[in-house]
Amino acid sequence: MTITTLSSREFNQDASKAKKAAAAGPVFITDRGRPAHVLLTIEDYQRLAGVQASIVDLLAMADADAVEFEPPRAGELFRPADLA
Repeated sequence: MTITTLSSREFNQDASKAKKAAAAGPVFITDRGRPAHVLLTIEDYQRLAGVQASIVDLLAMADADAVEFEPPRAGELFRPADLA
């Protein structure tokens, strides 16, 4: 993992350089010589934040059509009430 440090001015002048550097590791952005912000890839952020995949992400998997799933018909979801 490579740590890169850029001044606010460098970041403003070349944001694409910062994004490329973030692919290799965190990018510290300084303001008046002091670290003020950190740029991370979304994957690194999610790993650090402990974000789990949502059901939408899981259902969007490339091989989802290989999963066998037969939902019950609507008529099979209820039973008549026993009022006795």
